[in-house]
Amino acid sequence: MSVRRIRASVVTLALATVAALGVAGPASAADSAAAGGYVALGDSYSSGVGAGSYLSDSGDCRRSTKAYPYLWQAANSPASFDFVACSGATTSSVASTQLGALSSSTSLVSVTAGGNDVGFADVMQDCVLSSEAICISSVNNAVSQMNNSLPGRLDSLYDGIRARAPQAQVVVLGYPRFYKLAGSCFAGLSEAERSAINNASDVLNGVIAKRSADAGFTFSSVVDEFTGHELCSGDAWLHSVSVPIYNSYHPKAAGQSGGYLPAFRSAV
Repeated sequence: MSVRRIRASVVTLALATVAALGVAGPASAADSAAAGGYVALGDSYSSGVGAGSYLSDSGDCRRSTKAYPYLWQAANSPASFDFVACSGATTSSVASTQLGALSSSTSLVSVTAGGNDVGFADVMQDCVLSSEAICISSVNNAVSQMNNSLPGRLDSLYDGIRARAPQAQVVVLGYPRFYKLAGSCFAGLSEAERSAINNASDVLNGVIAKRSADAGFTFSSVVDEFTGHELCSGDAWLHSVSVPIYNSYHPKAAGQSGGYLPAFRSAV
């Protein structure tokens, strides 16, 4: 028997033995993450505002069973799950009201934060209710905050997360672009307003990506996942101006399951 055949026979025998004994192969990254506690921090994009099916005990935080943290834990069964993301959260309110869920045994953390720090809800209100000039001025003011005050706020939050969960993998998720330019919308905001808002989202994501990388965290963009599903795409995974008003400019259930969940899963 040739050396090659002998080696092949040994490998085959070894594989058969492993199968017979039920010896587990290498654990996947998701399995490793699930072995410890998972804590979901952040704002309305993590709590699931806009997705419906809110947990009865979450009140105005509107934590949804269709939000990506809830979907991930249902599929992966982490040792523990603390879902503390809350609508309206800023970097400072995440730090002051949510980090208590972290501990040295936490193995996985997800977080979205930064949009409320720069007043993105007020920006969208200005754009919907006021002139193009006021809209673009409001967007530019938010971009200035992104570049000047937000980095320090993110650093402070990320330092707090690392101090409380020193062994955890931390995944920081970004925000989608809101609009497909030259899309199917023939009313509402002008193309210049939509372009300015998309640019602001890109700046915000860039700032968050840089600060999270410097903190040693993993940044996961959702822009690719939402491409083709923006407002004006004909198949939007985001609410436009809606009733109830808090749903406006938030992901629908499809945006959580088809956008945020895959982006999070790919990073874990």
